[in-house]
Amino acid sequence: MLVSGQKSHQKGERMAGPLEGTTVLDLTWILSGPYCTMMLADMGADVIKVERPGYGDAARGTAPIVNGDSAYFMSVNRNKRSMTLDLQRPEGRELFLRLAQKVDVVVENYTPGTLKRLGVDYPALAVVNPALVYCAISGFGQTGPYAERSALDIVAQGMGGIMSITGEEGGRPLRVGSAIGDINAGMTAAMAICAALFERSKSGKGQMVDVSMLDCQVALVENAVARYVATGETPQPLGTRHSGMTPFQAFQTKDGWLVVGITGSNPGHWPLFCAAIGHVELIDDPRFLTPWERTRHIVELEPVLAGAIRQRTTGEWLDEMLPLGIPCGPVNTIPEVLQDPQVAHREMIVELPHPRLGRWKFTGVPVKLSRTPGKVALPPPDLGQHTGEVLAQLLALEPQAVHALRTDGIV
Repeated sequence: MLVSGQKSHQKGERMAGPLEGTTVLDLTWILSGPYCTMMLADMGADVIKVERPGYGDAARGTAPIVNGDSAYFMSVNRNKRSMTLDLQRPEGRELFLRLAQKVDVVVENYTPGTLKRLGVDYPALAVVNPALVYCAISGFGQTGPYAERSALDIVAQGMGGIMSITGEEGGRPLRVGSAIGDINAGMTAAMAICAALFERSKSGKGQMVDVSMLDCQVALVENAVARYVATGETPQPLGTRHSGMTPFQAFQTKDGWLVVGITGSNPGHWPLFCAAIGHVELIDDPRFLTPWERTRHIVELEPVLAGAIRQRTTGEWLDEMLPLGIPCGPVNTIPEVLQDPQVAHREMIVELPHPRLGRWKFTGVPVKLSRTPGKVALPPPDLGQHTGEVLAQLLALEPQAVHALRTDGIV
């Protein structure tokens, strides 16, 4: 089941949502920043993507390219408008300062110092708009010994510790398959912007939001930090296993993989699981009475469980275990995720018309609000598609003035 997109909004008309009436100037590129502003746009904010004339977001050229469009770019830039503006030209800078007076939020994810050199950093914008919420996403934050370093997702994952606990036991460090260094920073930034806007509704004052990819990665390894502080032992990769609960991992089946998670919150799950796999002798074995004891004796227990589960298909195990209330599920491939009925019911794969690609699939909005829901309404914009529209709407520029700016290469 696919959800049809809403009709395109024209002439600045925006979709309803909890952030309706909020205008965002989006100076971001590649992933962390665009993911943040996509979340704001999904919730109804008018996000105006400001891009360099003739170049645009570097993600526009990232493969795979389909009929001239980057699938990577499209994945995080829906629901936005695009205008072009050369901030390296004095005229472009002045236009941006005028635009900043009219908006609520500015988001950027350049290396610290870049926008200061262009004269459009937070101190400069706060002068013209004291109510502005300015969010800067960077690899290491605006302060500290690493502040001026650039960073990519893999750098953040490596330095934040998550790669050291990801992978098979005894194996080399592995990057998490999704770009969580970027995406977690983008999600955190979106939350922080909403918090700053909420505070502004009481104080009337704007502020700067400083989000570091490294900070956000450290926040993700909270349990590993707690275990190290408690035991003094350096956490290591455990494959899909949990450090303190067993069975809590992926098991190979006859035709795929099954994940099972049994904790101490429901003591009845362990005996039911043992009965389901045909090993009732494990139920009262003193080595396996609690999740922690089972983890301590994983070397003896795991081969028994793995051998039993390998005898049947994933579907057969689901039919056996789900009626018993045992937490379990398949390890889905991406095509299987797109076909999952629960994913479809929750509208997490949606389809929109695209001018060159026909109907294109996007991931949906994960937050479900009962009264003012977000939605995926607009396909990603072409470079500069809305330049004239934005300048007319926010700065009341006439078409001939916009044409002159285009001729001069300023927009």
